[in-house]
Amino acid sequence: MLTVLKLGGELLEDAGAMATAAASVARLASAGPIAVVHGGGRAIDADLRARGVSPRFADGLRITDADTLATVVGVLAGRINTAFVAALNAAGVRAVGLTGADAGVAAAHVAPPFRSANGTHVDLGLVGALDTASSPALLRDLIAFGYVPVVASVGATGEGTLLNVNADTLASHLAAGLGAQRLIIAGSTPGVLAPDGATYALLTESDARALTTAGTATDGMIAKLRACVSALERGVAEIRIVSGRSGDYATAAGTNLVAERATIHGLTNSLIH
Repeated sequence: MLTVLKLGGELLEDAGAMATAAASVARLASAGPIAVVHGGGRAIDADLRARGVSPRFADGLRITDADTLATVVGVLAGRINTAFVAALNAAGVRAVGLTGADAGVAAAHVAPPFRSANGTHVDLGLVGALDTASSPALLRDLIAFGYVPVVASVGATGEGTLLNVNADTLASHLAAGLGAQRLIIAGSTPGVLAPDGATYALLTESDARALTTAGTATDGMIAKLRACVSALERGVAEIRIVSGRSGDYATAAGTNLVAERATIHGLTNSLIH
């Protein structure tokens, strides 16, 4: 079973965190082929603030001007990807680092302005919307030869302009393109949270849409749920949002997302209290 794993940047903040994440990836990779996509939001925010720049977001997506893009590329493609690949190889994983700009993995165009969940008109700037021309062929070849591709979420236009691509969106896109049976999104939260703080154990595609439109999901969870819906629509059978602190991404408690309602009827019955 092929798995695409998305790791939030909060799991890769320093050498210790990377070593812990690398051990968890090694455990997952021992059970079958995987590809990894990572973000780096907190490190990007820290670098921006150190330069006196306040990070800006809309619906969990980073508003990206030219200076912010330079920071994004430097942090993701340079610092985090290189260090994490080294940690993975030290943990026995045959990891290969790359970005979405390599071999058209994340071919993209500038995302058009849109109306956010709160009704605001938003121009994200140098943020990429993925093209149908995006090709996971390089990842497929690496996986076939026993490697674990580790992709930093940077894309590029056909003209060579680098773009910031949301890591959840990229992971969803690659999972569908690779024909992965499973997408795991690991981060700092234990899953999708209800208003009372409980975790939804199971959500359908329509449930996920409802949470984004009703305002229950906020900030980065909006982007995660939209990415999950896209993956479900494109045939990914198993999607999980879990805490990356658990140590075992495959079995950690969290939120499972499915295309069809399985064993529950209504959100209130799918809560972990």
